[in-house]
Amino acid sequence: MRLLLIRHAQSTANILGALSTRVPGPPLTDLGHEQAEALAERLREERVAAVYASQALRAQQTAAPLADVHSLEVQVIEGVQEVFVGDLEDRTDDHAIKTYVNTVAPWLRGDLSVSMPGGESGEQVRSRYLGAIHELRAKHVDLDPDGAVAVVSHGGAIRLGAEWLSDNVRPEVADRGLLPNTSIVELEARRDGGWTCLTWADLRL
Repeated sequence: MRLLLIRHAQSTANILGALSTRVPGPPLTDLGHEQAEALAERLREERVAAVYASQALRAQQTAAPLADVHSLEVQVIEGVQEVFVGDLEDRTDDHAIKTYVNTVAPWLRGDLSVSMPGGESGEQVRSRYLGAIHELRAKHVDLDPDGAVAVVSHGGAIRLGAEWLSDNVRPEVADRGLLPNTSIVELEARRDGGWTCLTWADLRL
């Protein structure tokens, strides 16, 4: 089983550079819809067994063309939504962005107790994200061992989740910057219950 963690296409919040984490959140832009269609074409030949999306509108809109190409329905799931930033919601200023970065940094070093101001802690994000992926694995790993399950989610959540799930993601890979819209982090399930990262936004590991 392979897991395709896909960042949503361009949203109106992306244009503003805003920290938008509440659901359902903003929609895709016109370019975002074009990116979603291009993603579906890119993955047309993949053996996609299921398409999931977070509760955010932008994720569901991104997932829809991919699901259509494979004659599937978009299944909305909890747990894979973006890191809730609380008091930083909808802000675009440098101080807010710096606060976000400085909050996430300890999570990557293993200190999950730090929280976004008025938002989630690292432990909360880790628990609900890994819990959601664990349920998807249990549901699909024996149904189509060679198939792929697509999960359309969010850049911050994917970056953190993929690092927590995989044992081979080097810091110099994960810290290269934001995942581009519709980029894919591809994981492969191992027999021991873990995951190995195969590609990170087109970079083969």
